[in-house]
Amino acid sequence: MTFDLTSPSTDAICLSKRSFVMETFGWLSILPPLLAIILAIKTKHVYISLILGIWLGWTVIYSWNPIQGLIHTVNSFIAVFKDADNTRVILFSAMIGAIITFTQYSGGMEGFVNWVVGKGLVRTRRRGGLLAWFLGLIIFIESSICVLVSGAVARPIFDKLKISREKLSYILDSTSAPKCILFPLNAWGAFVIGLLASQGVESPVKYLVISMPFNFYAILALALVLIVVLTEKDFGPMKKAERRVRVENKLLRDGAEPLVSTDVVSLEAKEGIPPRALNMVLPVVTMVVMMPVVLLITGKGNLMEGSGSVSVLWAVISGLVAGAIAYRVQGIMKVKEITDVFMKGVGGLIPVATLMMLAFSIGDTCDALGTGPFVAQAAKSTINPGFIPAVVFIISCFIAFSTGTSWGTFAIMIPIAVPMINLINLHPGLVLGSVLGGGVFGDHCSPISDTTIISSMAAATDHIDHVRTQLPYAFAAAGIALLLFLIFGFAL
Repeated sequence: MTFDLTSPSTDAICLSKRSFVMETFGWLSILPPLLAIILAIKTKHVYISLILGIWLGWTVIYSWNPIQGLIHTVNSFIAVFKDADNTRVILFSAMIGAIITFTQYSGGMEGFVNWVVGKGLVRTRRRGGLLAWFLGLIIFIESSICVLVSGAVARPIFDKLKISREKLSYILDSTSAPKCILFPLNAWGAFVIGLLASQGVESPVKYLVISMPFNFYAILALALVLIVVLTEKDFGPMKKAERRVRVENKLLRDGAEPLVSTDVVSLEAKEGIPPRALNMVLPVVTMVVMMPVVLLITGKGNLMEGSGSVSVLWAVISGLVAGAIAYRVQGIMKVKEITDVFMKGVGGLIPVATLMMLAFSIGDTCDALGTGPFVAQAAKSTINPGFIPAVVFIISCFIAFSTGTSWGTFAIMIPIAVPMINLINLHPGLVLGSVLGGGVFGDHCSPISDTTIISSMAAATDHIDHVRTQLPYAFAAAGIALLLFLIFGFAL
């Protein structure tokens, strides 16, 4: 018996298996993501759970040969970096740690918190939550930059006001993907419009616009966050997390493993320097401003055709450069200090970079197995047209939650949903809204979603704690959305 230890096989498998994935893998294709998700939530060992899920997937592909499964598990890790977008996401996820350490060591974070509290802008827990919600809402250019900026600004304020890190990560996550699909002047909108155009839709922009009021899940996710913030009423594991912070004065539970190293989030400001809000505001504002600029450049003048991953990476780099120059000019840091603080920040986010790599790897594994197409095709049996929007929503939710990708779900479900609109005479906005809402559900709360991972990182909380505390809210929004799809499915 011989074993191929080279890595190029991943791409070949993804292409060669798709044509006969239904006959070859069938229901087995859903086992790897389900194993990873169940183990991660049950054991809280997310890295091991993902690796086991990936290994099971490749073991299935190679006729239940565990050795070949192990070999191609390692190869799939390497193959992640063949995709430039994946590599850029991993890079900026690690480099955002340097933004955090820069703003702390320079006294910028302390200065900003003092300014906000001193001005009376945020003195209560309710106002702290509103600040995070508002920041998440207005930064609609890209989901990751929204989470990163909002987290950098809100986390020290939440800590000061004794609001749990889990609550912050929930707010960050719930105002990222839902908002990006509702205000699609970004790469999200461009991607969906491209998929619609490829299906022969004559007015894809119109299709997307009319779907917005029917994207019940995204609307409800945003609204539910606002309600929770205003009422300060929590339920499920989140209620316990909030009680822990208020009563026991513990930002994290005992044994929690935040995705950001404590060396990053607890770095003291340099002695002898005045805390200035500018030293935090400058790199953060630079990131926000550079995002649409690079989107325009990469989109050749069209904001909606720009590259999200390229834009975020260069936005983070620009923020770091702006901060480094400002700190050097002020005499806060010398070049060696800038380098040391940068490396400390990047090093502190190695866990999140590793987790991102594993998330991309299990996505590639699901692609090779044909997980998404199998689930979608399994639902093509004849049903009452009134149920179709609700069924499409459920399937989209399941695919997105299992694979951790909203865009992948869109790519799978839109080619199935658009023909059904024409053949069965369904309301296009309602059906498209069910696809987009279901995809956002998975991106919002799947433990293997990059946005969920980045939210945990930006809030400096334990990843599985974030998932566990957020799921009841996500399921509540999804349940109401499902009911609305049923009602409108028969009414329209």
